[in-house]
Amino acid sequence: MPLEKTEAAKLLTEIVLLTFRLEGGFLAAADKISGPAGLTAARWKVLGAVLYEKRSVAEIGRVMGLARQSVQRLADILVSEGLAAYEDNPAHKSAKLLAPTEEGYARIARLADRQTGWANRASQGIDAAELAATRDMLARLITHVEATDVPA
Repeated sequence: MPLEKTEAAKLLTEIVLLTFRLEGGFLAAADKISGPAGLTAARWKVLGAVLYEKRSVAEIGRVMGLARQSVQRLADILVSEGLAAYEDNPAHKSAKLLAPTEEGYARIARLADRQTGWANRASQGIDAAELAATRDMLARLITHVEATDVPA
């Protein structure tokens, strides 16, 4: 006999589907925002992960929820384009740290106003308290999802 979903599980499934749709919208907007700065959404995501703190490829993957291999590929592209550089990692000899170059910072600065304008328009008419509650719930869901094993 198949398992029956709890009411919470049904709601979580609906949230998952809505989140997939939302992610698609976010990525499409990010590509349009970042394009004039010569970036893609994926490159912006990796470069943005190291704007304030140098990180290893594995750390970027954990923070951004991306596979290490895809981060490595994007990091290598950013380095080859002169937007980021690898630096020695005092905590781990073989895991270099990725850091933006001056050109990397300049590219991010070029898209800042476009992102701000988009965020202002996209959030217009939504109560800030509701957005804060959504953010907090998403953070809780991330914690629960990451702690829940999927059976083999």
